[in-house]
Amino acid sequence: MFGYVKPELGELKMKEFGRFRAAYCGMCHELKKSYGTAARFILNYDFVFLFMLLSEGKEPPEMKMRRCPASPLRARCVSCRNDALTLASGYSVILAYRKLCDDVRDENGLKKLKAKLKRALIARAYKKAVRRYPDFDNAVRDRLAELTELEKNREPSLDRCADKFASLLASASKDRVKEQILYHLGRLVYIADAFNDLEEDLKKGSFNPIAARYGLSQAADKNTAEAVKLTLEASSGVISADAELLPDSYWTGIIKNTADIGIPKMITSVIKGEYVASPFRPLRNVTLKENGDDI
Repeated sequence: MFGYVKPELGELKMKEFGRFRAAYCGMCHELKKSYGTAARFILNYDFVFLFMLLSEGKEPPEMKMRRCPASPLRARCVSCRNDALTLASGYSVILAYRKLCDDVRDENGLKKLKAKLKRALIARAYKKAVRRYPDFDNAVRDRLAELTELEKNREPSLDRCADKFASLLASASKDRVKEQILYHLGRLVYIADAFNDLEEDLKKGSFNPIAARYGLSQAADKNTAEAVKLTLEASSGVISADAELLPDSYWTGIIKNTADIGIPKMITSVIKGEYVASPFRPLRNVTLKENGDDI
């Protein structure tokens, strides 16, 4: 995962922002507790969304006040271990490790070295996660192998390539609606990341599914950008519609914010060439809607 799937923080109510930070910190603490300190560094917005999506029930999860290296002086409210948090953290380790394996294969020079070092750091965590979730690891491995084969053969169909990554992510849930949301999240992330990497891939001569689909030898023109925007918006629309079908949960407001505002905004910034995937920065340059409700 790449850090594309996040809520629009400035549009969250104060209680929702508190919940989101508790979810993010909860994932961080769970990764350390279950998989070691190094696993904390794989955390991004996408994995937090996966946790919230896999969660069920309207009742607040157990929360505790905890300190950590990121906040050593001020304790923060943290979502405690539960089934969804445990599941999402294990899946996150598997996804992150497999992505690093992909980077080691595709990158060169310093980027390749960095990917190797990161992969080595979470190798033990990955082995532990695989013992817990072998079926998910098998699904991820198989879909990535199929995707690698398509990319090796410079597959001209953007949909065929995106489908492999989408199917990989969809295997994280057996619930029909959640599976559909995850499928289109995977499709959206794959295509958005390909558009983000287009110029760099063209310079290096690396395969890029958008370049292959539209026969590009240089940066995307206006027509190509518009075509990519339309296909991204198609998946975004499915995610938004399916989010309305989910049963209400403690995280519903944040999930809908992500689907209705966060993802469309991300698409616009990707197409404009302005998007930079980044880790969570709590309460930094964020203006929240006023709401006195507690988390």
